[in-house]
Amino acid sequence: MEFNNLHRVLRSLYDDMLPLSADMAAVAKGLAGLGALFYVALKVWQALSRAEPIDVFPLLRPFALGLCIMFFPTMVLGSINSVLSPVVTGTHSILEDQVLDLNELQSKKDQLDHEAMIRNPETAYMVSNEEFDKKLDELGWSPADVGTMAGMYMDREAYKIEKAIKEWFRNLLEILFQAAALVIDTIRTFFLIVLSILGPIAFAISVWDGFQSTLTQWLSRYVSVYLWLPVADLFSSMLAKIQSLIIERDIEMLADPTFIPDTSNTVYIIFMIIGIVGYFTIPTVTGWIIQAGGANNFARNVNQTAMKSGNIAGAGTGSAVGNIGGRLINKQK
Repeated sequence: MEFNNLHRVLRSLYDDMLPLSADMAAVAKGLAGLGALFYVALKVWQALSRAEPIDVFPLLRPFALGLCIMFFPTMVLGSINSVLSPVVTGTHSILEDQVLDLNELQSKKDQLDHEAMIRNPETAYMVSNEEFDKKLDELGWSPADVGTMAGMYMDREAYKIEKAIKEWFRNLLEILFQAAALVIDTIRTFFLIVLSILGPIAFAISVWDGFQSTLTQWLSRYVSVYLWLPVADLFSSMLAKIQSLIIERDIEMLADPTFIPDTSNTVYIIFMIIGIVGYFTIPTVTGWIIQAGGANNFARNVNQTAMKSGNIAGAGTGSAVGNIGGRLINKQK
């Protein structure tokens, strides 16, 4: 099974596990209902004890969270995924374009490398059977020619062994590179499934007074983990673009008939190692994109605005009631 098929399996696994969050919503409803009862009672008691008007706007928060819990798979997860899925699609299309360009350039470079080695009389017999037979026909059966024949056979076998070892090491690094990407995608899928299934519980806990930050932390972590895949695609496309630029430079140099190509693939191996190590920095990079502190500040600003609006409305209502009462007293006098 190819690595792309394994990534598709992880996508389908997430889609199949997503409806399980509806089963957890039954438990979350009871927890949220109990929390809403205590939350509303506490806010009303605090307002009455201070002889202040009751601010209705903050009391709507438990009911809004309860609505989200009841329709969690569609209202919450569906909305978040519909907003973030275009980002995943866009970055994946960028990666596919870069990989297609890289494959075309690599095949062109391999052909030019083969032609350059054939042009070189010292290496032509190692890559071409025709050149090898032609050089054998030019030799006789003297002791010196026999030694030359033996050296040609040894050089050709050594070249084949060296090429096989390089191909094996290159394939090993490519497998490790794909495995690193698969590890990141597997961990990402596991985190998303856990956050999705236990999301209603997080929403229910955030109803309780003092645990409001649970909601913002869940949201920030879900978005951060969801963005692992787009960041990984951007990282892979960057590596593919770098390799494409290197191959384009090599192709330009191969246009010179006197240029002898380097078949060691050292630069390619170095960037494969960089890619393997760099994949495990993706969670750190996505943590820079969205943080829980920003969500907390946003929620704090919304609460402050709601409190100011409630105070202004209460003051306006008190002023209107006072004016009406004063006019009635004056009329009675």
